[in-house]
Amino acid sequence: MDRITAQRNWGLHVAFGVTIALVAVITVLGWSPWSNRWPAFAMLAVLAVAYAAFGWRGYDNSRAAAGFVPLLILAAVVLPAVVPSTALVQCILFPVVWTQIQGTRTAVGVSVAIGVAAGIGLQIASGPSALVSTILIEGVSIAGACALGLWVTRIAELSDERRRLLDELRSTQDSLAEANRRAGVTSERERLAREIHDTVAQNLAGIVMLTERARGDLAADRVDHLDERLTILEESARAALEESRTLVAASAAGVAGDGLGAALHRLGERFTRETGIPVTVDAADCALDRDTQVVLLRVGQEALANVRSHAHAASVQVALHVAADQVGLRIADDGVGFDTSVPTAGHGLRGVRERLALAGGSCTITSDAGRGTVVEVSLPTGAEPRLQADPIHLTEVTR
Repeated sequence: MDRITAQRNWGLHVAFGVTIALVAVITVLGWSPWSNRWPAFAMLAVLAVAYAAFGWRGYDNSRAAAGFVPLLILAAVVLPAVVPSTALVQCILFPVVWTQIQGTRTAVGVSVAIGVAAGIGLQIASGPSALVSTILIEGVSIAGACALGLWVTRIAELSDERRRLLDELRSTQDSLAEANRRAGVTSERERLAREIHDTVAQNLAGIVMLTERARGDLAADRVDHLDERLTILEESARAALEESRTLVAASAAGVAGDGLGAALHRLGERFTRETGIPVTVDAADCALDRDTQVVLLRVGQEALANVRSHAHAASVQVALHVAADQVGLRIADDGVGFDTSVPTAGHGLRGVRERLALAGGSCTITSDAGRGTVVEVSLPTGAEPRLQADPIHLTEVTR
């Protein structure tokens, strides 16, 4: 039994006891002969004992209600028949019926039975002369009891419906919270996958390439280039280590003071040192928010990584264009190109498009066999990204 039901039942218990006591007082003070009062006291005692024994369980137990309700009908006949003033007992009989009987039609039927029983009892006590008044009194009593019972029943049904809806709402909120949690976990995994691919994996790919070149120089006895190779290898390894630590820490780092233009120049210089492919960078300093700068730098990193792995290019051009409402980045190479209509198996281009979509930008890739590839991206300068940029320093990924 919940708290609300328990409070309601205790109120009915008190009301029942008070009404029985009041009817007993009326019986004591009534003008009926004492020979008639003793049956009334006996009936009240039976009601009180039965209620204390099992009747109080009828509010939550249909079997107890089925055993107690007939006593209510019997009391409605006996009490008015011996002491007419005790017809007041109907004030508690009707509420008990409506709270103990589940079906509305059954409750109406029992209410009519109690009213008819009380009318019969009054007729036994008063005789045929009071027939009209008895019918009027009991008719009003039955109508009032049924109207009040139906009204209270409707309120109870609305309350149950509201409680059910609240339970469904809580369940839906819990399900939505779990779905949001799973979506957040998936989104974070995708973000980490993009970040690892664009930073740590690219550094490791560069280290592998430099190691292969160093091994080739050593095999060919070209030791004059080994010092430079080792220096670049050390820088790449330190950068990968720092990026890994930043990913693990997941701390939000600030943008370097010299901004995106300087970061793109450093990226081009490092790419040239690692691959020997000259990179021309046209990127002036500009005032952009940190998220936009990081997204554009990531795109530049991925484009140059694809040039290193697939293009076999002789040169690369990187250009940053800033307008009033949007900023664009163009990376062009003169490599072998590829067929853009064929889906790629790698994560790089897909990650670029996902990153730009989250930031509200767009990406266009054009490529012709033997004529190179051009990657053009644009971002609105005033748009608010739907996902914050990755927590990486611009200087950390371009050292």
